[in-house]
Amino acid sequence: MVVLCAFQITREPLFKVPDNWPKPKYDFAKNPLSPAKIELGRMLFYDPVLSRNNQISCASCHSPFTAFTHVDHDLSHGINDRIGTRNSPALMNLAWHSSFMWDGAINHLDMQALAPISHPDEMGETIETVVAKLQHSKTYRSLFYNAYNDSNATGEHTLKALSQFMLTLVSANSKYDSVMRKQAHFSPQEKNGYALFQKNCNTCHTEPLFTNLQFENNGLPVDTSLNDYGRMKITHNKQDSLKFKVPTLRNIEFSYPYMHDGRFKTIAAVLKHYTTGVKQSATLSVHLQQPVPLSSNEKVDLTAFLLTLTDKPFLFDPRHSFPKNK
Repeated sequence: MVVLCAFQITREPLFKVPDNWPKPKYDFAKNPLSPAKIELGRMLFYDPVLSRNNQISCASCHSPFTAFTHVDHDLSHGINDRIGTRNSPALMNLAWHSSFMWDGAINHLDMQALAPISHPDEMGETIETVVAKLQHSKTYRSLFYNAYNDSNATGEHTLKALSQFMLTLVSANSKYDSVMRKQAHFSPQEKNGYALFQKNCNTCHTEPLFTNLQFENNGLPVDTSLNDYGRMKITHNKQDSLKFKVPTLRNIEFSYPYMHDGRFKTIAAVLKHYTTGVKQSATLSVHLQQPVPLSSNEKVDLTAFLLTLTDKPFLFDPRHSFPKNK
């Protein structure tokens, strides 16, 4: 059975809670989904008008074909060829999150877009100027009217429309999901990999979201060119030093490079880190106090399982792609 959000009354639901998933944390009652608002959000997501030089859109770093992240560079790139300080996180299943960004700097999805819009090395813009630009567009005036019965663009409506589109980015149709629904079967190699995953990885990359939504120090040596100490920058608590939000493993096949700074290009490199590269420190995750014992064959089997998390219907869903009428 699929649970539908109570606010949806149309024949085709705009948001579905997959079977046996936890309740979303997002309060839909404060921003009820509608087709017009979602379409406005999709237009905004792909429009470089959100940036100061009108050249960088959300999709510049969050491509639908690569699990809504980027794969062509380690760190995010912004206006005027500026380079950010972190790898772009993959966007999916955001309704279940209550904090955003690698360090949890943002605590509500409706405010999340403000961070890249205002960051000087990303979009370098202000929400006030964005609204002014939208207000001068006949297309957007029409879209805002369709969505809110008011052709005047506002910062609140702009941000909430972006949230509406991002809320629809639900990935729950991988082979793994089909197996959980008893519609498919793992191969022997995938089955063994799943057992290895449950033994060694599931505590932090907890099913079905494949993240525990917490902040962990996973033993990465500090990149001395970035000197990024993660969540401690937000909390100013030494106990949060080197802690970053645990990313989802869904669609990991397409979301490389990996880690907050994009230092690993392959799944094999990630597994090598966890078996032989974890750096001990005072804040190291309790789950990594001992090396993860994986043989070469076990790494292959674990990788085979991780590839079952690829959700091609999600990656190539036309409802998530560049709007045809742009």
